[in-house]
Amino acid sequence: MWKIPRRFSLTDPLGDVETWSESVDKVLSCKAGQIAFREFLKSEYSEENILFWLACEEYKKIKTVPEMISSANRIYSEFVQTEAPRQINIDCGTRENITKNISQPSLTSFDTAQKLIYSLMARDCYPRFLKSDIYQGLLRRTDSR
Repeated sequence: MWKIPRRFSLTDPLGDVETWSESVDKVLSCKAGQIAFREFLKSEYSEENILFWLACEEYKKIKTVPEMISSANRIYSEFVQTEAPRQINIDCGTRENITKNISQPSLTSFDTAQKLIYSLMARDCYPRFLKSDIYQGLLRRTDSR
């Protein structure tokens, strides 16, 4: 049985838990949902998917070119390049395209890969998450309040 991590305090906005079953967007749009989904993905050895998706979300908010270059290189070396420590599962064409353009990154450099990872999470991981002990436990916990 999965234990609710201490990171979930009773003051966290767990009232949203019921809405998480509506769409993967509902899960990804709140901090508690991200934490729960990440815990689930970690249990399936695919935590890199949400970490990459979140890194891309932060990347899109960057305002300066030096910061963009630095962040793009970090995302590339952590998630995209072959043999990266948290290599994401994307097709070789997308990987090659990012590799080819990494020396001159733009705010859209990772969009294609992010969309692929999002759809993988939405159609593959998310349905299992809803059936998981993690989600079911949080659902029971909010029901018992």
